[in-house]
Amino acid sequence: MPKAFSKEFREDVIRVYRESDASMAQVVKDFGISPSCLKRWLAIDEKDSARSSRSPQSGSESDALREANKRIKLLEQENEVLRRAAAYLSQAHLPGE
Repeated sequence: MPKAFSKEFREDVIRVYRESDASMAQVVKDFGISPSCLKRWLAIDEKDSARSSRSPQSGSESDALREANKRIKLLEQENEVLRRAAAYLSQAHLPGE
């Protein structure tokens, strides 16, 4: 099973490869990954870049979307806490205990 790398690590490797004069062999050696792994990451990044360039958003739309996603995540976390609290309290007040 392939080793899982964090998104930040992948982004750092891609950035270093693209912004430096180092060869692919040197980059994969330095980061301890395989050449096929880097090639796959580069292909995925190219596809993502092409997709994002097709649907350009203004800076304010992007910021608003980012804020909305943060708010949604917070509300989902709060909802989960309330759901767990309700389950706990309903168990604590069962008749006959």
